Amino acid sequence: MTFLKIIVRGLIASAVAVATTGVAFAQQAFPTKPIHLLVAFPPGGSTTVVAQLLGKKMTERLGQPVIVENRPGANGVIASQDLLKAPADGYTLLMVVNTHAINPLMKASLPYNIEKDFAPVSTLYKLELVLVTHPSVKANNIAEFTSLAKKNPTSINFAAGDSGGLTHLAAETFNTEAGIKLQVIPYKGSGPALNDALGGHVQAYFSSPTAVIQHVASGALKALAISGEARSQALPSVPTFAEQGLPEFEAGTWAGILAPAGTPDLIVKKLSQEIGIIMNLPDVKAKLKDFGLDPFVTTPEDFAALINYDTARFKKIIEAADMKRQK
Repeated sequence: MTFLKIIVRGLIASAVAVATTGVAFAQQAFPTKPIHLLVAFPPGGSTTVVAQLLGKKMTERLGQPVIVENRPGANGVIASQDLLKAPADGYTLLMVVNTHAINPLMKASLPYNIEKDFAPVSTLYKLELVLVTHPSVKANNIAEFTSLAKKNPTSINFAAGDSGGLTHLAAETFNTEAGIKLQVIPYKGSGPALNDALGGHVQAYFSSPTAVIQHVASGALKALAISGEARSQALPSVPTFAEQGLPEFEAGTWAGILAPAGTPDLIVKKLSQEIGIIMNLPDVKAKLKDFGLDPFVTTPEDFAALINYDTARFKKIIEAADMKRQK
């Protein structure tokens, strides 16, 4: 199963959710008290904004408060531990991104097992990444960039927002798919990485479209390609990697909701169905668009399959790049 196929199944699942919600409501009297939604990241980012919007809509639909709590630290590990301390009753949930699938591969040890200790509920949205370069790079498309990288690999370095994170793995994925070997320089955050790309201190960087749209428009950066099945509404003139001969290239990220393992199936399904409805509401979709995000909801089963798929995909990338586990 590919990432794109899971997306298609997710869109189908959201339609099914709308049609079947009434059945689940009749079967399960839930919730009867407030729900706590943990967020594995600091306040202020798009993840928290979406969590707050989801919490507001769930409060309105379910008739019980949904309290959003930020629990940042250790790339999501702290929030995951906090979730697993809670009863498996659906009243404590966790919002994660696909670093959840990376942590077991990059950390020396984890206090939990992502396959056994969590109950996937639903994904929320997806975000594709765009490959940008400094204008000094004499390439305007993937073919030219790859040719340049093969002829003079020391002339191009990738910036990465962190070591072993999504932009790091995106760069290593591109190295593998394009048959090149460019150095990846990890930074302590996407801000410093982008700043050095703008300054020409590094030549290439994978970014969210909204973070670079103004820089591309001004000519401070060039956008060569974007991951995903379709072009981005934020950068409609930028072709996909698939359009340029790399149909298997994947660099998208997603966010989703987890519950503790052992949460009753009816509660998991009800939450999943509610999320499917909420994430496809017109005002929610409009808010997602502001951040360059696309609604992407799945059944619990497909979310579990996606986590397993990404774990296997990232494992191959990490092994091919000989990336070391972090202590």
